[in-house]
Amino acid sequence: MSAGAIVMMIIAIAIVWGGLVAAILRLRSHPDEPEPWPPGVESAE
Repeated sequence: MSAGAIVMMIIAIAIVWGGLVAAILRLRSHPDEPEPWPPGVESAE
């Protein structure tokens, strides 16, 4: 592999893993609200 290919691979890996980490941190600080049950439907618990 050439040096340019290695640099591009490292950049691509950093973007993918960085996006994953950013998504996890955002979901931990702003969790999704659970949707309410429709009328007439009971929970399984």
